[in-house]
Amino acid sequence: MPDLSALLSPRSIAVVGAAPDVSILRGRTLKVLLRHPYIGKIYPVSRSHREVQGLAAYASVDQIPAPVDLAVLIIPADQVPQELERCGSAGVRAAVILTSGFAEQRGDQGMPLQRRLREIAARYDMAVCGPNAEGFVNAAANLCATFSPAVDNMEIPLLPAWRRSGHVAVVAQSGGMGFAFFDRGRPKELPFSYIVTTGNEACLAAFDVVDYLLDEGRSEVFLMFLEDIKHADSFRRAADKALRAGKPIIVAKVGGSAAGRRAAASHTGALAGQHEIYRAMFRQYGIIEADTLDQMVDIAAAFSFYRTRLPAGKRVGIGTGSGGGGGWMADACAAEGLEVPELDRPTRALIDPHLPAYGTSQNPVDGTAQAIRAIGYGELARLIALSDQVDAVAMVITARNPEALEREKAHLQSISESGHKPILMWTYTLPAAASVRILSETGYPLFTDMRHCAGALAALCAYRTLRERYLCARDTSTAYDRARAARIRQRLVQPVLCEYQVAPLLADYGIPTMESQLASSAAEAARCAVSLGAPVALKVQSPDITHKTDAGAVALRVWGDEAVQRHYDEILQHARRHSPAARIDGVLVQRMAGAGLEVIVGVRRDPLFGPMMMLGMGGVGVEIEHDLALAPA
Repeated sequence: MPDLSALLSPRSIAVVGAAPDVSILRGRTLKVLLRHPYIGKIYPVSRSHREVQGLAAYASVDQIPAPVDLAVLIIPADQVPQELERCGSAGVRAAVILTSGFAEQRGDQGMPLQRRLREIAARYDMAVCGPNAEGFVNAAANLCATFSPAVDNMEIPLLPAWRRSGHVAVVAQSGGMGFAFFDRGRPKELPFSYIVTTGNEACLAAFDVVDYLLDEGRSEVFLMFLEDIKHADSFRRAADKALRAGKPIIVAKVGGSAAGRRAAASHTGALAGQHEIYRAMFRQYGIIEADTLDQMVDIAAAFSFYRTRLPAGKRVGIGTGSGGGGGWMADACAAEGLEVPELDRPTRALIDPHLPAYGTSQNPVDGTAQAIRAIGYGELARLIALSDQVDAVAMVITARNPEALEREKAHLQSISESGHKPILMWTYTLPAAASVRILSETGYPLFTDMRHCAGALAALCAYRTLRERYLCARDTSTAYDRARAARIRQRLVQPVLCEYQVAPLLADYGIPTMESQLASSAAEAARCAVSLGAPVALKVQSPDITHKTDAGAVALRVWGDEAVQRHYDEILQHARRHSPAARIDGVLVQRMAGAGLEVIVGVRRDPLFGPMMMLGMGGVGVEIEHDLALAPA
């Protein structure tokens, strides 16, 4: 993979197609870039202007008299390959292509153009993002190589000045959705390190960017919007690296519906894969799926503050000044699979002196407005967190009045710095901006949606459990036996195997099956039944009849010589009537299994991710109920 530092942290930028008219995208892109105090050199490239927005312009990239790290291309699609070639020959190390009109467009013109971009980038070892992207932001460098209005004329800085950790990176195939995360998260004082939109991913894919940012080290939480995954290997490498480092990835994956798959294909040229397969891969690597922008931002906020202080379990203590709000939060926690246990006597003895007679310390702890005025939200949260019965605290507050929070600001910060359990705040009134800032500065995420608060707590708990399991997992697979594999390959001489052929293959791997014998006549079937012991099952063996029940070619719980012979003849008659040309190897006589649960276990080969293990309800139920679970082999 080419070096992405020239793309995301360039020392100099050429804007190819820059225009003085800021009402069009070619002008807006340069305007947004200039609005922020980026310290690198910026060179407009324009064939029709000698000066663009106060900067000297050049007719071509190769005329710029200094080295250029990054070219931002916003020119007609049919000109992009030629311009990218010119950039490569001029020594430009990276490019971001904002232009649309490639694989995402209808017809047969866009895809060949996109293939040419890939070829040029490979030839020059250039880091190329796009096409059909919306650019990117490197917040620490004040670099906004985009036309997105989310970072145009900002009233607040790209980064909150007080945050030194917990930075969130956004990597999105959709430009609009990528910058929407920033637009919704920044007013919540979320510190963003990067917003990178990858568009059609002709060269660099989303997980290539994640991989680089993990190594770079400034990003600790990742928000991703995906329409598809281009390369399984880069996904696995980045997902494994993120989980081992304890840096959570929160994903929105579209394409779960037919309409969603159509939208993905027309948007970035993505072919959205089967959603169940993606979900299985996400579960394997602890990737957190979410449904909405705000939900994802709220989960990211929880991890931004508490990634290194994850709750030890699912038990939640709830503190509130509103009894109704506390009960509602308890219901929300229960809906997310969390527990709200009654507090222990020693903790209640510490809390009770601060409560009026109409308050309660059982959990939820209803301090009422009286106790909140007396000791504050922070002290009530601290007392609840002392309990050995809880692993995290959810506080129900009103953040409408910042003066009240300002009074306890120092104590809130002390509690946050000395505590070991996550404390999340939900405001049942709309918060003042100053309240959001006070709580963020003192170390607390603030939620305006009760379910999101409970869901974020649940995500913290689930991530810790899954990561610990992943890190402790041992490879229990048996050593690869070449001789055994060769024997098995010799038996795989036809595309469909009958059960009598499969049983010895499974036995080679220590997987038992019910004892059985193949019969080629009714009399032989009766002798087999006697040796196996009654009752038995009889099943036709034919590579051309894979659904034996549908053909009437199965008999169960058969007892006695006469019954065995009669069923043998009936099975062959039914099989031949169902499929006259079928090859029939005989009838399998098998000892009946005892009572139990019928399941299907198998493997399906996904074209992107490879072999996937499958488990589900067995028999005809697997097709009727579609009750299946998948996991990578």
